[in-house]
Amino acid sequence: MSATRDSNPTGFQLDLEDDKLIRRVSHERNNPKSPNTNSKSNNDSGQFLSTKTLKSNEMLSASSEGFVETKKNYISDEEKEDILLESMDSGGTSGISVEAYPRLSTQDYQNVALLVVLYLLQGIPVGLAFGSVPFLLKSKLSYSQIGLFSLATYPYSLKLLWSPIIDAIYSKRVGRRKSWIIPMQLLTGSLFFWLGNHVDVMFSEEKPDVNTLTILFFMLIFFSATQDIAVDGWALTLLSKNNLSYASTAQTIGLNTGYFLSFTVFLAFNSAEFSNKYFRKVPSDYGFLSLGTYLTFWSVVYLLVTIWLIFVKGEDASHSSDEMDIKTVYKTIWNICKMPHMRRLIVILLVAKVGFIANESVTGLKLLEKGFSKEDLALAVLIDFPFQLLVGYYAAKWSNGPQPLKPWTSAFYGRLFFAIVGMLVVYVFPDNTKISTEMFCFVIASTVLSSFMSTVQFVSISAFFTIIADPVIGGTYMTLLATFSNFGGTWPRFFVLEAVDYFTDATCKFVKDNTTSIIQCVSEQDKTICKDNGGACIIHKDGYYIVSMATITVGTILLFGFIMPQIRELQTLPPKMWKLKK
Repeated sequence: MSATRDSNPTGFQLDLEDDKLIRRVSHERNNPKSPNTNSKSNNDSGQFLSTKTLKSNEMLSASSEGFVETKKNYISDEEKEDILLESMDSGGTSGISVEAYPRLSTQDYQNVALLVVLYLLQGIPVGLAFGSVPFLLKSKLSYSQIGLFSLATYPYSLKLLWSPIIDAIYSKRVGRRKSWIIPMQLLTGSLFFWLGNHVDVMFSEEKPDVNTLTILFFMLIFFSATQDIAVDGWALTLLSKNNLSYASTAQTIGLNTGYFLSFTVFLAFNSAEFSNKYFRKVPSDYGFLSLGTYLTFWSVVYLLVTIWLIFVKGEDASHSSDEMDIKTVYKTIWNICKMPHMRRLIVILLVAKVGFIANESVTGLKLLEKGFSKEDLALAVLIDFPFQLLVGYYAAKWSNGPQPLKPWTSAFYGRLFFAIVGMLVVYVFPDNTKISTEMFCFVIASTVLSSFMSTVQFVSISAFFTIIADPVIGGTYMTLLATFSNFGGTWPRFFVLEAVDYFTDATCKFVKDNTTSIIQCVSEQDKTICKDNGGACIIHKDGYYIVSMATITVGTILLFGFIMPQIRELQTLPPKMWKLKK
C-alpha cells in the first residue's frame, strides 16, 4: 500500500478542477448569504458536475448530483460527508453508490490473491470442525454428544471478545496484522502436525473421547478466529478504497475453497468405497486419505505460507490515527453497540438463522443415519462448489446499489423454503437401501439450492458490513459485525442437537437368555446394543421433525414480524450514520 493511500484514510480523491468547484458548492451551502449563492450558480454547478466524464477505471463513486471522484487531490472527511449528505437530501436513498467491481491494479490483484490464500487457510479447520468431524463421529456418538462437540466452533462466533487486543497490541517492526497472522498460523500448523500423528488412534476407539476432541478443535478454531480478525483488518487497508468490494469476494472464495477441501474432498478420499471404486484395483477397508495424513499435509502448507509472509510479503506501517489502546477500543465497541440502529442490526443478526438452523445442523446427519453414504454426500458438495464461486461473484454485484441487503432478504425466503424441503428429503429417503438415481438427484438439487441461498446471504451481508464499517478501529468493527452474524448461527446449534434427542422416542425389543428386554434406542450406543442382540429400533416419535417445524415457524414469524421492517429501514441509512462521531 502506498504512502499516499495511508495519508488519506478516507480514500476520496478528486480532480483539481472538481475539487475547487465542490469546495465552492460546499461553501455556498454553508454560507447562504454569500453573494455567489443564487439559483443560476447552483444550476450551473449541478450541470457541470453531471456532465463531467471520466474513464471507467478511474471511477470511485457517483452521488445523485452526478459528481465523481478521481485519484489526484483530496478533500477532508468533513467536506466529503457534507457533500454526500447534500446529495442524499436531493434524492439519494442510501448514501454512497460504489461501483461493485472496478478494474484492479497489479498490486490489488496480488493482494486479492493473498487474501484468498489467507482465508482458505482459515477454511481448513473450519471445514473440519463444522463439517467433516461431526459426520465422522455420527456413527459412534449421539446427537447430544455431537452437540457437545459443536461447542468447539464457538471461538469463531465470539472473537469480538479479544479482537481489541489484536488491534491494539502488535510489533511495528513485523507489522500490525502480520504480528498476529504469523504466530497464529505457526500455532495452527503445529497443532495440525501433532493431531496428524494422534487423531487416527483417537477416532478408531469404539467410543471416541468427545471432551478431548472438543478441546483440541476449540483450540484450532480459536487460532483460526484470531487470524481472521487480523486478516479482516488487513483487508481494509491492503486493497485500495475503490476495490474494497473484492474483500468480501476473496473471503467467499477462500473460505468456501478451504471448507470444500476439508469437507468434500476429504470425506470423499476418506471413504473406503470411493477409494476402492476410483483409485484401487485391490479393495481395502480404509479410505485413500486418513484424517491424520490430511492434517499433516496442511501443517506443511501452513508453514510454507508463513515463511513467505515473514520473508517476502511486507506490510505498510499503519496510519497513526488508527492506533488505539485496548481500553479505548473496548470503549469504542461499546459506543458502537449503543447506537440505536446498530442495536437493531445486532438483534437481527442474532435471531436471523433460527428458522433454518435445524436443516443445516441435522438434515445431513439424518441422511447419513438413513444410509446416505459419505462419498455421495461429498459428491453433492462437489457439485455445489463451483456454483458457490459463481454465486459469490454475482451476489456481490447484486448487493451494490441503494438496497445492498435486498439479496439477503430474498435469499431468506429461499432458506426457509429449503428447510421445509430438507424435511421432505429425510422423510421420503429410503432406510438402508440403495437409492435410485431420481432420489440422488433430489438430494443433490436440494443441497445445491439450499447452499446457493446461504452463499447469497453471506456475500450480501459481508458487502453491507464493508460499506458501513468504520476503518478507525481497523478490523474490530468488521469483527463486531461478523461476530454477531456468526453467533446467530452458532448459539442455536447446540440446543437444536440436544432437542432432537430429547424429543425422540425410540425403543428396541429383543430376547436374550429367554428374557424379553425393551430399551431406549436414541443414542448410538443404545442402537449398537440393540443391533448386537438381534433387535431393531422402532421410532415412535422423531425429534428431528418436531425441532425442524418449531424452528421454521419461529423463523417465519421473525421474518415478517420483525426482520423485514427493520432491514428496509436500516439499509437506507447513509454510511455516515454507522460511523462514530468524533
